[in-house]
Amino acid sequence: MTDSSDHQNPLLGMALMAGAMVVLPAMDAIAKYMATFEHMSPGQVTFYRFFFQLVCTLPILLVLFGTKALSAKRPWMNLLRGALHGAASLLFFVAVKYMPLADVFAIYFVEPFMLTGLSALFLGDKVGWRRWTAIVVGFGGAMIVIQPSYEIFGLKALLPVCCAFLFSLYLFMNRAIGTADSPLTMQTMAGIGGTLFMTAALAVGGSMGVPDFELSLPSSWLGLILLLILGSLSGYVHMIVVKAFRLAPLSLLAPFQYFEIISATVLGYALFGDFPTFSKWIGILIIVASGLFIIWRERVQARSLKAS
Repeated sequence: MTDSSDHQNPLLGMALMAGAMVVLPAMDAIAKYMATFEHMSPGQVTFYRFFFQLVCTLPILLVLFGTKALSAKRPWMNLLRGALHGAASLLFFVAVKYMPLADVFAIYFVEPFMLTGLSALFLGDKVGWRRWTAIVVGFGGAMIVIQPSYEIFGLKALLPVCCAFLFSLYLFMNRAIGTADSPLTMQTMAGIGGTLFMTAALAVGGSMGVPDFELSLPSSWLGLILLLILGSLSGYVHMIVVKAFRLAPLSLLAPFQYFEIISATVLGYALFGDFPTFSKWIGILIIVASGLFIIWRERVQARSLKAS
C-alpha cells in the first residue's frame, strides 16, 4: 500500500497509536520485574531486549523482503541510531529498577521539549516564544516529579532525563536522515546497532564489576519467556507505530504518547504497588499540558505556513 493511500485512514492510525502506547509500558514493567524478582541486571535485560528483537523479527523480515532489509544507504548513521537507542533503553531500565514506573515515564516526557529545542538549534525549525515558554514550564513540571525522587534515590532520579536526551538525539537523527532509507531498513539496522552497543557495554561494565552490568542467564522458564515477550514487543509494537505514522500525520498522533503514563501507572500499581503522590500528579499534569501545548502550536504553525 502506498503512503498516499495510507494517509487516507487517520482513524485507524490513531487506533494503532493508542494501542501501541498502552502496550509499550509492558516492556518496562518486564524490565523492572526481571531486576526486582529475577535479579537480572538492567544491562543484561537491555541486551536481551535488542537481541531477542532481532531473533523474533529479522528472520521474518528477510523472508518477506530479502537482504534489502539490511542494505542501508547510510549504514553507519543507522548503526549510530541503534547505539543511541540502546544507551537510552539502558538508562531507562536502570531507572525503573530503582524508581516507580510512573515517575520514570513522567520525567522521561521532557523528551519532546528536548527534541523541539534540538530541531530549533540545528535544523532551523522556527520555535516562537510561546513554545520556548512551554518548554521551560514543562521542565518545571519535571522538577516537581524529580525533587522527592531525588531525595529518595539520589542521582538515579536524573537517569530518565539523560535517557530523554539520548532518545531525543535518536529521534533527531531520524529527521536528519530523512527518507534516505526505508523505515524497515532503519529499524533493522538500529536493532543491530543496539545489540552491538549493549554487547560492548556489558563487556566494559562487567569487567569493572558494576552490579547493573552483571552478566547472567534467565534463572527460570518464566524469565526466559518474559525476555522473549520483551524482544517481541520491542520489535512488533514499534512496527505498529511506524504503520500508524503512515496512516495519520505526526501532529494527530503525538498526543497519544501520553497514554504511556496512564498504562505505566496502572502496571506500576498492579505489579509493584507504586502510585504517584499528589505533588507528582501535579508535575505530571504540567508536563502533559506543556507537551500538548507545543503540539498544538506546531499544528497552528503548520496551518499558517500552508495558508501563506
